[in-house]
Amino acid sequence: MRKTALITGASDGIGQETARQMARAGWDIAVHYNSNRAGAELTAQAVAEAGGRAAILQADLSDPANAGRLMEGFDAAFPRLDALINNAGIVDTAQRVEEMTPERLTRMFAVNLTAPFLLAGHAARRMSTRHGGDGGVIVNVSSVAARLGAAGQYVDYASSKAGLDALTKGLADEVAGDGIRVVSIRPGVIETGIHGKGGQPDRANRLADRIPMGRPGTAHEVAKAILWLASEDASYVTGTVLDVSGGR
Repeated sequence: MRKTALITGASDGIGQETARQMARAGWDIAVHYNSNRAGAELTAQAVAEAGGRAAILQADLSDPANAGRLMEGFDAAFPRLDALINNAGIVDTAQRVEEMTPERLTRMFAVNLTAPFLLAGHAARRMSTRHGGDGGVIVNVSSVAARLGAAGQYVDYASSKAGLDALTKGLADEVAGDGIRVVSIRPGVIETGIHGKGGQPDRANRLADRIPMGRPGTAHEVAKAILWLASEDASYVTGTVLDVSGGR
């Protein structure tokens, strides 16, 4: 029997590649997107080509109410949830903290922390053996910025991801006895489109000399790590943060 995963932010980058890799490993995928419908359709096509079933679900996670609506859409498409991959996230243009507005911070924390928090709660209620579920796994996609701080660029982004790591540990301890594992993965500098969204499309290559391995990582490398964390091969791993950062 194929398992089912909900992957947020699956229309490109790490989320899209994770959907592809999980489908190849025998998972069906709920493909979430916000505005990139074409990218979500490409992801769903890749899932189908890998032998999986895909459902495309739209939700703007900057509105907290949409977390519940997203889960309602998932329930309408699939009978059970085995994994939640909290991958959706945003970055803004580089700024110092003294320049950041309340509007920027509200949106940053809504998408990067509040939405994953709410979705993790929805997932726990569906997965928990205390509520009649069969267990499952939640993988939170954090960032190495959570421990580096991103001074002069994205301290708000780094702070939101540090909160995600705290959620990982706290929730993991809460639900370890309920058949649910909760883990974080912290990508480093990865070649994806998120740098362009922050106004720095060349950022990954520009930072290569700061990475001990001397190069940016790829979405494929991060997706493979997520796949392992979601698999039974990681059955004794919970409350853990895994850096995929080339040593940075």
